[in-house]
Amino acid sequence: MAKLLDIPRKTLVGCNLREILLHPLLKRSTKRVILRLHKEMILKRNVYYEFQDKDGKHLLVSFTYGDQMNGDFLISVKDVSEYKQIEQTALQNDKLAMLGRIAAAIAHEIRNPLTSIRGFIQLLRPYLMQLGKEEYARIILTEIDRANDIIFEFLNSSKPSAPMKKSVSINRLVQEVILLTESEALMRNCDIQLETYENEDDLMVSIDVKQIKQVILNIVKNSIDAIESLQEARRGRIDLVVRSDGQFAEITLKDNGKGMDKATLARLFDPFFTTKEAGTGLGLSVSYRIIRNHGGSIRVDSTEGSGTSFVIYLPLAE
Repeated sequence: MAKLLDIPRKTLVGCNLREILLHPLLKRSTKRVILRLHKEMILKRNVYYEFQDKDGKHLLVSFTYGDQMNGDFLISVKDVSEYKQIEQTALQNDKLAMLGRIAAAIAHEIRNPLTSIRGFIQLLRPYLMQLGKEEYARIILTEIDRANDIIFEFLNSSKPSAPMKKSVSINRLVQEVILLTESEALMRNCDIQLETYENEDDLMVSIDVKQIKQVILNIVKNSIDAIESLQEARRGRIDLVVRSDGQFAEITLKDNGKGMDKATLARLFDPFFTTKEAGTGLGLSVSYRIIRNHGGSIRVDSTEGSGTSFVIYLPLAE
């Protein structure tokens, strides 16, 4: 508790709650937390209370009282950040699984009538030709095919196929992504820099090239959007760093864009959650699933007004 309150242990021994609150070394932010705990646990008699500290740690406070305590209260605090992360991962996987099932059901229910309509239009085509209206048939068939393409794209986005893996150099893959995006970045007042810590062919990963390229492209484009939306005179910058920790290839994508608040950060990988006017909210949720399907992980850190950093971990090829 002395460590949590950031007060020397010796000066805390024997203090009651009032003396702790008046302690000269107690920070104002910590005092606010103690007052909130007093309200929730002692006044409202809640047995458990969970909150996040200034460092983002999830802390669970438990509260014991009763006749055997002689009017005293026993308060214990436990860091449950790791359990919270596991819980969030499980919840995210449930959401993505649900999205996949919804997408499959929608695709099935819409595709069947579209197939029937397409078949009947083709049967009617000779009669439309006799009336000089063959163009109508062509337009209807084109629009049906377009609707089918949209359904396929949605289904593929919400439920990525199993990765078709092959061994490639992750450095070269990242360089290809930079080539694809640097012209757009320059047009939008943004520089992309690549930094590698290994020789070109050292970092080999076993991946589905198309899927991983989609993930990196998606994050780079999001970074460009975040930089452009600042509408400031400063030049945008995206740094890509590729390194290895011996077991995983680590790809860091850091920008100096507008950053995100904690509420946005908490929902970032949720399906259909987006802060863009024209966004679908599928890009990052799909990216999350692709990386998980590859046996890797993805984490994000962001500060509002300062920028965002994504780190992707992919297992090195054996």
